[in-house]
Amino acid sequence: MAGRFAPRPTRTTVRGGHVAVPGGAPGGVPGGVPRPAAAPGRVRTFVPEWPLDLGLVLGPLRRGPADPTFRAMPDGSVWRASLTPAGPGTLRVAARRDGEVRGEAWGPGAEWLLDRLPELLGAADDPSVFVPRHRLLAVTRHRRPGLRLTRTGLVLESLIPSILEQKVTTDEAYRAWRSLVRKFGEPAPGPAAGGRLWVMPAPRTWALIPSWEWHRAGVDNKRASTILRAVRVAARLEQAVGMSAAEAQARLEVVPGVGPWTSAEVVQRSHGAADAVTVGDLHLPGIVGWALAGDRDADDEAMLSLLEPYAGQRHRAARLILLSGRTPARRAPRMPRGDIGRL
Repeated sequence: MAGRFAPRPTRTTVRGGHVAVPGGAPGGVPGGVPRPAAAPGRVRTFVPEWPLDLGLVLGPLRRGPADPTFRAMPDGSVWRASLTPAGPGTLRVAARRDGEVRGEAWGPGAEWLLDRLPELLGAADDPSVFVPRHRLLAVTRHRRPGLRLTRTGLVLESLIPSILEQKVTTDEAYRAWRSLVRKFGEPAPGPAAGGRLWVMPAPRTWALIPSWEWHRAGVDNKRASTILRAVRVAARLEQAVGMSAAEAQARLEVVPGVGPWTSAEVVQRSHGAADAVTVGDLHLPGIVGWALAGDRDADDEAMLSLLEPYAGQRHRAARLILLSGRTPARRAPRMPRGDIGRL
């Protein structure tokens, strides 16, 4: 449930959150736009003390395969465009075979992004405290040693797409995010400018989007109104990154229309919250119930009971379950897609 609207989203939390990041020669630019030699970015390199899987760590940040703020390139790099407290920024991350990670950033937010690069890649996470109590989770953790929980340090960039994902199908939510960012955002700074990478709109821009544009993007009035209420207090919400995950969720849920489902989706990304299990999801309880107890009809209460041995690490446990691939067979038609933009 998200606030008073009691949405039943069809998107299962991160669904494992893995993005395929192929290997290749360095230098790829989103959209095939040539990298200008006269505009080098700021660079930071470091060697993580853990096995790094860029696709696993950064996968939850991608909102669909055509997310205009995220690109996984054939050269093995991941590009992100973010609206930081210092302004728009573009970040390219690539991991070398010798273990070194190279981050390159452009725009006013470049330094901010590079300062937080280790946390983005899981430096603030401690998976060693997780103790598997089911064979399935033990096996999955062994097979996915590169799983770390990202921490972006940004609230609004996760809150707005999470609100769009309330009460609709995944495809509808991704289409709305893609349409609104491309129409009202700005091209990402650096070599990706003019390509396929965009920075999401600033809070004031979200607040000025006309009602008919929300309609064209397929966003109903309830979700649009929730976003408008959130961007009016954007500064207060961004301050939540300095709080604990539980305190941040409480602050987010003060906004009408934002409930436990949405707030958990946010702090999983903004805080790297290992215990922020998503409740109110249409599929997740059944997946967890099936994986741990053979109960495909499990509800939120049953799911939380099954995850109780993982208190403090319930989100990590849920991600490992999703990554295991052990899900019940579908026995009902997919939720019908709607398109209010054509009404």
